[in-house]
Amino acid sequence: MKIAVCDDEKRFVRDFSAIVDRLYKSLDMNVDEYSDGAALLRNFSPGKYDIVFLDIEMPGLDGISLAKRLRAVSEDIYIVFLTGHVEYAIQGYEVNALRYLTKPATEARVREVLEHVLKKQSNEKFIWIKNRDGEQRIRLSDIVFLEAQDQNLVVCTVNGSYEFRAKLSDYEQFLTPEGFFRIHRSYMVSLTKIVNISGKELTVVGGCRLPVARAKEREFRDAFMSFVSREAF
Repeated sequence: MKIAVCDDEKRFVRDFSAIVDRLYKSLDMNVDEYSDGAALLRNFSPGKYDIVFLDIEMPGLDGISLAKRLRAVSEDIYIVFLTGHVEYAIQGYEVNALRYLTKPATEARVREVLEHVLKKQSNEKFIWIKNRDGEQRIRLSDIVFLEAQDQNLVVCTVNGSYEFRAKLSDYEQFLTPEGFFRIHRSYMVSLTKIVNISGKELTVVGGCRLPVARAKEREFRDAFMSFVSREAF
């Protein structure tokens, strides 16, 4: 696993790296240390890291602003905020943060986060579709939403869209337990990709706005809050 930790407190960064080394000495765990956000941003590229730990309160480029810029480059990266103030953690919703760690980070909490990511990686699931370009394998974690269009289904992902002949109902039963919710007869959305909910409309990663059917509104909000309580932080 490739890890980056960014905190202007150099002692904390050293202590964090030492914890990871003690916990996973026999595994391939690489930790790159950064003391300011600009340095991490300069060295960041898609696929370089599996997870980044960001201090929220840093001089210059703060953790929230840095996370937004990292997320613009990569939708796959797991982001964990480091903070001494729990009230700041709610801002993590804006960048689809995995969770937060209160400082100083304990060995038990670091282990909990890394084991969570390792489990997610080992349990990664896919769907296969077939269109005029051939058979495509799509990771569930990449899917933002699915849209029914006449006799076709469009799968919108963080990397582009795929259209093929199918019905939304063909995938509903499989995707619902995987963190998806059918908000409308034409739309099914990944709960992890929602960035804003306003009335009967929601906004997903990438800026698309999707309608929530009136009959689905209460059920959707209950499902979303239940999901957030389990997964967000």
